[in-house]
Amino acid sequence: MRGQHDGLQQEQSFEFGIYTLGDISADPVTGATASAAMRMKEIVAAAKLADEAGIDVFGVGEHHRLDFAVSSPPVVLAAIAQATNRIRLTSATTVLGTSDPVKVFEDFSTLDLLSDGRAEMIAGRGAYLESFPLFGYKLKQYKELFREKLDLLQRLGESERATWSGKLRSPLRDAEIAPRPLQPRIPLWIGVGGTAESAALAGRHGAGMALAILAGDPARFKPLVDAYRTAAAVAGHPSGSLKVAITSHGHIADTPERAKDEYYPYYANYDWRFMGGQARGDRLTRERFERLADPASALAVGSPEQIAEKILAQHELFGHTRFMAQFDIGGMPLRKIAASIELLAAEVAPIVRRELKKKR
Repeated sequence: MRGQHDGLQQEQSFEFGIYTLGDISADPVTGATASAAMRMKEIVAAAKLADEAGIDVFGVGEHHRLDFAVSSPPVVLAAIAQATNRIRLTSATTVLGTSDPVKVFEDFSTLDLLSDGRAEMIAGRGAYLESFPLFGYKLKQYKELFREKLDLLQRLGESERATWSGKLRSPLRDAEIAPRPLQPRIPLWIGVGGTAESAALAGRHGAGMALAILAGDPARFKPLVDAYRTAAAVAGHPSGSLKVAITSHGHIADTPERAKDEYYPYYANYDWRFMGGQARGDRLTRERFERLADPASALAVGSPEQIAEKILAQHELFGHTRFMAQFDIGGMPLRKIAASIELLAAEVAPIVRRELKKKR
């Protein structure tokens, strides 16, 4: 199957993106904590810088907790649309299982109109479960809700009126779905964490797959990409229409040592608060962080040359056409986030694109 898709995907321009979940964390170095209002301003500022630097995509995640600033990605992305000119705007992710697909479609269609056709969407099940009781959904229907709503969401993009019925939502009978987006179809990706079931679901629907590889050996995720492409082929989707994006945490500096020294306190802070550190009952040690930041690991921490090498090595495995990094975690100050964005655009992207061009 690699032989079928390699040439097609390499002909596409390799894209670079930035995404944020908008966590509100005390800076472990200074002790300062940004307010939700300040985090919003920082997110818009980072997107504006990414646009000016030439980054291709900016993503905003969705959470419904006091320690995250963003609960409505399309609202934040609409604000970003007015401050930027060319960068594509996506959710990262939209928690579809506890959202109404009609409202989601209308919101992103509105974003598409406001941004002159730059809207995208990554739909996912979400890493946290607080939205289920918040919006009155049953957690035991977690999988069924997502599948049914994904089917409806895709149906809404097909025509101005929709007729649809399912088990968990009231039916639609020749319902007008407005407004319509500027693009013929808003690009839809499905966020995949670590299950072949989710990867195959993305393939069956012919959507893009945004695969989160946050740590460890990237090679262990190759079966998920294979499952995605196999399911898409069985469903009759042409290989040239399939899209794979790899998402990762990261930080870039002029030397590997500086990148790790700058990133460690913030990554350890984020790990403690949001990645299971408190549940484990231990803080991330510098020794364990060094292993996570190893050149063979997925964590995108290092010099521009090292990050480019990691992306190219992953491309050998996955044949992906988009890489997205989350730089702003654990209270990381905006000036350091800005430095990573500039290095990603000015140094990492040219290396990766040049080396991929040589392979064609």
